[in-house]
Amino acid sequence: MPGRTPPPPPAPPPPRELPRVMFWRLRRNPLRRRSDLAQAWIGLGLTLAVLAATPLALFLVGDAAHRHYARTARHQAATRHHTTAVLVEDARSHPEPGSAEARQTLYPTKVRFTDPHGRTHTAHADAQPALPRGTTIRVWADTDGTLTDPPLSPDQIRTRAMGSALIAVLGVHAAAAAAYGTAHRVIRHHNLVAWETAWAATAPRWTTSP
Repeated sequence: MPGRTPPPPPAPPPPRELPRVMFWRLRRNPLRRRSDLAQAWIGLGLTLAVLAATPLALFLVGDAAHRHYARTARHQAATRHHTTAVLVEDARSHPEPGSAEARQTLYPTKVRFTDPHGRTHTAHADAQPALPRGTTIRVWADTDGTLTDPPLSPDQIRTRAMGSALIAVLGVHAAAAAAYGTAHRVIRHHNLVAWETAWAATAPRWTTSP
């Protein structure tokens, strides 16, 4: 129909992304060098080593750490005791009494307590805000009369053992990455030296006038 604008042509299809070729260094091609093949086998070997070492490190280190912290907890339970201490001074007041933050805040306060041998000690223990002098609180002390933390609980033992196992796994991965990085730098240096040697032999043919 005269004067009618023709419809726009259809939009071209989006460009196709070239497929990514995995393990190209292991595939036969005329540009592959022996150093490329060596780097590929090193990478594959390190990958298999990491896959095999990860669960082994996770189990061995986790089990060793769990036994270590379990022994530590038993030693702490045998050398620490739960006792009553008396505040010899008023605990500090929180600027927002009654708030959620105040209920979770503890202030170091001077206390007096007696060890199992009947000796009296003074030290600083964490106390809730605004506790008056003479208030009793429960504290943990060792055989020397020093205030300390309570023995490790089963949850703390498990958490620390898992943390040690995870650190060991990260160490395995970091060691493999460092080994591959070192191999890559050595191979790259070798390739550059070979390229310079080949270019030194070829350059005169390109730069010398006939």
